[in-house]
Amino acid sequence: MSDEGTGLRARLIEAGVDLVAKEGANALSLREIARRAGVSHGAPRRYFPTHLALLSAIARRGFAELAERATAAVGDGGASPRAQLASLGRVYLDFALDNRGMYELMFRHDLLESNRLGLRDTSLPLFGVLVDLVARARPGADARAVAGSLWANLHGIAQLWGWGSLQLATGAVDFAPLLGTALDAHLGPEDQ
Repeated sequence: MSDEGTGLRARLIEAGVDLVAKEGANALSLREIARRAGVSHGAPRRYFPTHLALLSAIARRGFAELAERATAAVGDGGASPRAQLASLGRVYLDFALDNRGMYELMFRHDLLESNRLGLRDTSLPLFGVLVDLVARARPGADARAVAGSLWANLHGIAQLWGWGSLQLATGAVDFAPLLGTALDAHLGPEDQ
């Protein structure tokens, strides 16, 4: 791909990242992305064979940002696995709530080519970090199953908090107690 092609491809992705941040995943039409990138509505097809391919490239940016934050949250491994999981959980929830459109896109596998274009290579390592930390926090447990359940719990907190449902139901003003309860539910109570 020429430098010009690489530049246009990047511009289309950037326009999509900006659009999803401002208007959500449902706004990501090829025409609107092309318009915001300043190209014809047919131009994206030269660089992305399908709409799903472009959406996947946009989602990959979200996964890369979340992975960067997750790496910083886990740190150098000096903290206990449970403390690292708490930090990772907070980062995940903060990302979900601060980037609602991108977060929705990232987990809408019906909209993405998740088994192609390296998207799995970007998303699965995040789950691997979670599995590793769960295995260290709960030796002997089925770490993949516990990590999957914890992830589902975190995803539910993010969705319900974002909609305002948990605040109404629990009276909570911060999701931190819910995160702590989720960790207790999946890892057992924290040693005092």
